[in-house]
Amino acid sequence: MYFSDARIATNIPTKVVGPIDIIYREKREKIHVPLATFETPLWYSTKRGALAAQKSGGINTVVTDDFMTRSIILEAANAESAIKCQEWIKSHRNLIAEIVSLSSRFAKLKGVSSENVGRLLYVRICVESGNASGHNMATKAADEIADFITKNYNGLKYVSISGNYCTDKKVSAVNGILGRGKRVTADITISADVCQAILKSTPSRICELNYKKNLIGSVLAGSIRSANAHYANVALAMYLATGQDAANIVEASQGITVADIVGENLYFSVTMPNIIVGTIGNGKHLDFACENLAMMRCLPEDPDSSKRLAAIIAATVLCSELSLMAAQTNRGELMHSHVALERNSKR
Repeated sequence: MYFSDARIATNIPTKVVGPIDIIYREKREKIHVPLATFETPLWYSTKRGALAAQKSGGINTVVTDDFMTRSIILEAANAESAIKCQEWIKSHRNLIAEIVSLSSRFAKLKGVSSENVGRLLYVRICVESGNASGHNMATKAADEIADFITKNYNGLKYVSISGNYCTDKKVSAVNGILGRGKRVTADITISADVCQAILKSTPSRICELNYKKNLIGSVLAGSIRSANAHYANVALAMYLATGQDAANIVEASQGITVADIVGENLYFSVTMPNIIVGTIGNGKHLDFACENLAMMRCLPEDPDSSKRLAAIIAATVLCSELSLMAAQTNRGELMHSHVALERNSKR
């Protein structure tokens, strides 16, 4: 068995959508966004949401947290010993922070928590990783922390560098609650006139659908910390366009859409607790990724660029989420647009 040295390029149709009016760190900018997708209507739907945002003063974005996680499994002689080790870890937090800092010049300990199940101990480590998404950085730090704990706490043995309590590339309650990557909220207020003229709907109809579809429907389905229409579509399109680890779309699909009436206007927001992106690292060095990141002014030398990218992703998700929700208030519009746009794209 071998790997071929042949270089194979997998081409994904990509279009630039925008400009999207985004307010990030209190500065309003017009940003063109690349979307790599096989779903042709996604470009047009996102563009319609972007136009509504332009007419409404732009999309506010705020990044409230940023860290990568890794969880190690350790095993004690019994449950009592595992619980005592939890307390020992808490008392040595400063030493653990120092170990993390020495593992990489960019890494900083953000937090450490643990859970025991019988004699098993799951230690979840949160690491700030600069402009990198931080997978390898967190893993390296976790490796060294595991060595430190097992060498200095008697009777404890190593089980695994990843115990699924991270949680990496799987939907989980822990990520929805505590976050993994960048936690971002994007919101906007849209007048009834703009809703009617551009989105072909009304604030009340969009709010009602959000309640019945995204909230009740998601509860009925048993969704985990999620109540949205299709965050994964745009998040994946932007991950692919910027050289990200596309499997992290699993975490990015989590999030909650809120729609409220404010006066006669529509308040609309998306909250995404798990946007896992970087502007440096594997994949970001490829020519297409460099060009797309530069177009959005997410330059690796800017220490804020990975957070900026996450904010842009959340704002773009809002545009598409808003447009889709509006479309689904009108019977037949969703299917008609898919048929019309996808048939035209095949000619």
